[in-house]
Amino acid sequence: MRAPKSWISEYVNLPANISDQEIADALVRVGFEVEEIIVQGADLTGPLVVGKVLAIEELKEHKKPIRYVELDCNESQSRFVICGAQNFSVGDLIVASLPGAVLPGGFAISARETYGKTSNGMICSSKELGLGEDHSGIIVLPADSAKPGDDAIALLSINDTIFDIAVNPDRGYALSMRGIAREVAAALNLSFTDPAEFQFDFKEKGSAIPAKISAGASVVYLRTLENFDPKASSPIWMRRRIEKCGMRAISLAVDVTNYVMMELGQPLHAYDADKIVDYIEIRAAENSKKLTTLDNVERNLQSDDLVIADSKNVLALAGTMGGADSEITESTTRIAMEAVRFDAAVIARNSRRHKLSSEASRRFERGVDPLMAEIASARAAALLMELGGATYVGTSAVGTPQLLQAIDLNPAYVSKRIGLDISAATVREKLEVVGCKVEGSDSYVVTPPTWRTDLFTPADLSEEVARIIGYQEIPSILPPRKTAATLTPTQKRNRVLSQSLVARGYTEILNFPFVNRDLIERMGFIGARAESYKLANPMSEDQPFLRPHLLPGLLEAARRNYSRGFKSFALFEMGDIFRKSIDLRDGVSPATGKRPTDKEIADIFASVPTQLSFVCGVLVGQVHGENWHGKGRNYDWSDAIAAVEVLLNLMGIQFEIERSDLAPWHPGRCAEFIVDGKPVAHAGELHPRVVSEFALPERSAAWGLNLDALPTSPLVSPKPVGVMPAAVQDIALIIDSKVTAAELTQALRDGAGELLESIELFDRYDKIGDGKISLAFTLTFRAPDRTLKSEEVSVAREAAAAEAFKRCGATVRS
Repeated sequence: MRAPKSWISEYVNLPANISDQEIADALVRVGFEVEEIIVQGADLTGPLVVGKVLAIEELKEHKKPIRYVELDCNESQSRFVICGAQNFSVGDLIVASLPGAVLPGGFAISARETYGKTSNGMICSSKELGLGEDHSGIIVLPADSAKPGDDAIALLSINDTIFDIAVNPDRGYALSMRGIAREVAAALNLSFTDPAEFQFDFKEKGSAIPAKISAGASVVYLRTLENFDPKASSPIWMRRRIEKCGMRAISLAVDVTNYVMMELGQPLHAYDADKIVDYIEIRAAENSKKLTTLDNVERNLQSDDLVIADSKNVLALAGTMGGADSEITESTTRIAMEAVRFDAAVIARNSRRHKLSSEASRRFERGVDPLMAEIASARAAALLMELGGATYVGTSAVGTPQLLQAIDLNPAYVSKRIGLDISAATVREKLEVVGCKVEGSDSYVVTPPTWRTDLFTPADLSEEVARIIGYQEIPSILPPRKTAATLTPTQKRNRVLSQSLVARGYTEILNFPFVNRDLIERMGFIGARAESYKLANPMSEDQPFLRPHLLPGLLEAARRNYSRGFKSFALFEMGDIFRKSIDLRDGVSPATGKRPTDKEIADIFASVPTQLSFVCGVLVGQVHGENWHGKGRNYDWSDAIAAVEVLLNLMGIQFEIERSDLAPWHPGRCAEFIVDGKPVAHAGELHPRVVSEFALPERSAAWGLNLDALPTSPLVSPKPVGVMPAAVQDIALIIDSKVTAAELTQALRDGAGELLESIELFDRYDKIGDGKISLAFTLTFRAPDRTLKSEEVSVAREAAAAEAFKRCGATVRS
């Protein structure tokens, strides 16, 4: 919201010596952010005068249109200037900067030779004077609005300060000069004159166009006027105020609606009354399918869009933008001025669905004073009568303003809530400054002002008291607590796992938790793993489901990076997935003034999807490339399995590994990790079909670990450090190829006994034949209190071999 200081001073008695920064600081104190202070005219010096065009000579020998213009600037003789603009004619009043003037940007004006003529000054556009961004043509003043030679700086009110203010969504009343001026007055403890206290008494002279409400509004005023002069132009003061607020002057009828909107905060719309059939109705679009809006875009209407219509056609998208078929034109003489209090949520839906945000919709979405429809429409009608010669016909008013309920407030509650000792009298005073009506003595009954549609509870009133007192007056005291804040055990575990993966060369990514049905099917998920929840209001219609696994998003990221030239990488993500294990209940919104009941808490959790915490990774390309050290090596299934092993070992969790056949992994090249009898992770080579679907290199691998399925474990699992010498023995065993290395390793570990410190697989030989393979292990033995004898080590090795034969049918390879 842009607010000119000159307009604010019309409603607030600002001291003559107050600075722009003091006004900005005052707005900040009461909760507004002043994004910019624009000082117009500070870098502009005259002479800048009004000129009248006496003659125009077209210089046609040049590549672009050039004019040699004779001006009457109320001097002893005519002045001639060169100008390229085409939007003015003989007899028009323009703004001329004379030699000696300096325009914004340090552009000094002087007489100079150009295009074979002497240009003794310059005709100015809005952009050249720093008044706006319009550079399509020069400023053309309304006829009879000034005389040649008049000071244009004063005429155009150029010397002014404009405050660019960020208005929060709950402060819709501040999207008007009325609201901003009230806040400035409250912050500086100055008197305020309410522009809404406008006196009007129109005499009915005929039948007004009827108005109806069928949906989406509480009150409508439709004022009919006739005999409007379509050639009447907006006065300079109105055009300049509209421009200072960041809008563009168009025509008198449109400018009046915009001016009143900026003044009072109530959006208005003017219709050509001759184009309205029978009546105006606020209703759902229903069977109406098309509407061409004022921006010349044909819009497809949904049945529940709120529209303004007559008995035959849709005239406007309610609260958002008017229709082209009923707009004010250069021949309009009868006007229907509409002012409505719309439902904020309905207008927000209109705006978002049609991707059409307007000055009107931004105000309706944030809430408009329900009493302003009557006052603003009367103000606009009066201006059209005064400036456009219109005569008043009559008004059709339907509906009743819906006002907020009074709030019971104990003044002591305000002090307790704010943390500052505030007297009851001060609470009353500050609430009355805001505009509230306060009744009672010990306990107050507070009626919020009609323009404050955000005040519902005692907490809201407490915030207003704190805001007007000033947040800087509230002491900053940290709340007492017994212990310092710290991470939960789960957070600590997740942080350790992430750091471990990053240290091993992984890159962490973060995806949106949304997928589409096609992506789920491409992964090969079936059954419960393919079921998820569809969102009622997805961020994108292309991804309407919550993700049932992290791998779809990881593989999409891998595909995107691989296609952009990154050929070798390891990615991981840690986050929640959503499984449709139950049908959810409808959402619950318990009262905020007290603790929810146990049943309400249970219902809340029953309305939330089941969420499981996972960490998953994808391995693409090479572990390392070929160099002078040797050949390169590609990632494969063993790297994926090793990643899960490292994480489980890091958490000190005992696990078993079995073969698995689970999408999206390659059958027979997928390992399943078992903890306490339950599968907690899968790792291995991706299925060739999935690799092809995502355009990844062959043998790409992936893994996934269900963190919620893991038992609680200490972050550190200390082990004794051996000080005695170790005895190392190698053993090679021949086994059936169907026996897993994990099964054989466990048999050797159990058979070797307590002296075995570690066991490591270092070789696999597949060319024995008859479905047999050879696995070779290094066994490390150590005693905590002595040096082992060779006999002891041999006995332990033989015991390990015996146990391997017993459980796996393994024989020692000679």
